Amino acid sequence: MVVAVVLQTVVVVVAAPFLVGVLRQVRARWEGRVGQGLLQPWRDLVKLARKEPLQANGSTVVAWVAPVVVLGSGLLLAALVPTVTTAGPARLPADLFVVVSVLLVGTVALGLLGLDAGSAFGGMGSSRHLTIAALVEPTVLLAVYALSVPVGSTALGPIVEGRLADPGRVVAPAGVLAVVALAIAVVAETARIPVDNPSTHLELTMVHEAMVLESSGRDLAAVELGSWLRLSVLLALVANLVVPWGVATAGDGPGLPALAVGVVAVVVKTAVSGVLLATAEVFMAKLRLFRVPELLTGSFVLAFLAVTGSYVIG
Repeated sequence: MVVAVVLQTVVVVVAAPFLVGVLRQVRARWEGRVGQGLLQPWRDLVKLARKEPLQANGSTVVAWVAPVVVLGSGLLLAALVPTVTTAGPARLPADLFVVVSVLLVGTVALGLLGLDAGSAFGGMGSSRHLTIAALVEPTVLLAVYALSVPVGSTALGPIVEGRLADPGRVVAPAGVLAVVALAIAVVAETARIPVDNPSTHLELTMVHEAMVLESSGRDLAAVELGSWLRLSVLLALVANLVVPWGVATAGDGPGLPALAVGVVAVVVKTAVSGVLLATAEVFMAKLRLFRVPELLTGSFVLAFLAVTGSYVIG
């Protein structure tokens, strides 16, 4: 089990920058540009890791600790969430509430990082970031809880295994509503269009970029990698809930053949999800900030309906 968790974490860490490269390359192709290549995010990380971080005047210990916490929370998510295998760490189960708590720790650390330097744009980005998080977390809880009702467990591993054992749950109305609500929440949580534009540098529209303006060098590399890990893990989770086939289950041992199939499956499913997400972003405009709560409220309603439907059907 330890080998499976370590392998899963390594795969996610290696694949996360590659996924960001896929997103950027697909958008570039749709927009008629050549693009920087799939490996450019890895080159950016290596370049940043070689540079000494600089701190703004008036910054506190938060500027040093927050990047580590963001990266650490991303690594913990990579170990907990069933992407390659449903066999999670024994001492820290991949329970719904544990995973959401880890997500929230990274979210708060990133918000504090934006506030620490005392810049106007950092404070603005942190305020928006935490407001969005307050609307996203309840949706994630309800959506995954709706998927847990037929299984009788709030652990993510048994939820994926249950959908694999009973494919009818994949197309059940309550399950579809829950996955759609979770997908919207993931888009908001990872700062993608239509909630945020990760490629913009227009001050009045930035959310994620505004919070990392004062970070540089190794600190910026840690923050970016942590954010990419969250994106990769959450996209892989949604992909495994929609198409659960290929995931190595705990009942498989999990043996090396099952793990190999799980690695190939999650890479393919996450890459396809990235292509679909990037394609949708090209043909979709960013919402005005005051319209974002309407979108997230709609996703919360879908999750609530999914929970209700799960109990009615059950």
